[in-house]
Amino acid sequence: MKSNQPTVALTMGDPAGVGPEIIAGAWQRSGFLDVSRPVVLGHPEILRRAVRLCQGHAEVVEIDRVAKASPSERVIPCLRCGSDDALEVEAGRIDARSGEAAYEAVVAAARLALAGEVDAITTAPLHKEALHLAGHHYPGHTELLAELCGVDDFAMMLYLGAGDPIASSGGLAVVHVTLHTALANVFAELTADAVLAKARLADRFMNRLNGTRPRIGVCSLNPHGGEGCLFGTEEQTIIRPAVERGRAEGIALEGPMPADTLMVQARDGKYDAIVAMYHDQGHIALKLLGMHRAVNVTLGLPIIRTSVAHGTAFDIAWQGKAEVNSMVEAVRVAARIAG
Repeated sequence: MKSNQPTVALTMGDPAGVGPEIIAGAWQRSGFLDVSRPVVLGHPEILRRAVRLCQGHAEVVEIDRVAKASPSERVIPCLRCGSDDALEVEAGRIDARSGEAAYEAVVAAARLALAGEVDAITTAPLHKEALHLAGHHYPGHTELLAELCGVDDFAMMLYLGAGDPIASSGGLAVVHVTLHTALANVFAELTADAVLAKARLADRFMNRLNGTRPRIGVCSLNPHGGEGCLFGTEEQTIIRPAVERGRAEGIALEGPMPADTLMVQARDGKYDAIVAMYHDQGHIALKLLGMHRAVNVTLGLPIIRTSVAHGTAFDIAWQGKAEVNSMVEAVRVAARIAG
């Protein structure tokens, strides 16, 4: 373990989901400890159960502050978060106690990052309904972290690193203008200012990650790009003006273009980032390209936050079936940004 490696806080997510086991499983992957100094936030006993499930050999060592963490192949340092109530939660069940445990780990990680005690955080999935049952009414990690950090200009980005099938050497990012909201609300929330704000965030992030200004494609909202306003006017009244304003600022924007065509071109290397108009427009396409390599990154925060690009997977939780590649990649990306 190199002393100059960035410290990454891993939150365990919902104890009833796959979060604990993907952390335990990732810890056993060759090279996982080569890029960062990870420390886990959550209940140590739940993590010990996950290590046993994954037939791991590392010892979970409880610590009371990050400075005491000495992660290695044989040691998983765990900073205790939450009460013993989480120990009674059933696997694959929505429970307020697990929602509270996930919430407390995220809050603790954010505070450590804001205080400079960790260089980045990587979150395992929480369950939004469990979070609400615990009395925390956030649509997800993104909005919770934005409030904890006191920011209003933020976005969720999915990132798929370079490698098959992504032709771009810098990988591919997808930023969403509207996010965790009903489709019926998208039209009211979609504004030229919102589109441009997300394009700016994508431009800054990919420039920081790769050292060059990215080529960004902007999705249309309506089928076929609106077909000359036959299927809607949002392309002409909202999206195109935002693209023109962004280009005037020096951002390499193109669009609006039909999402199906645009994603194929992005896969083949024409674009480094995509601005999607709503959640599923971006999520479905990117996950089809690389579900288990995709990483969730929150843009606009004063801290670095990455996450796996999947949910709690209650249907397979605590069965030893969970895929760990997204967790491995999320930590790698967090360390790369921090470094």
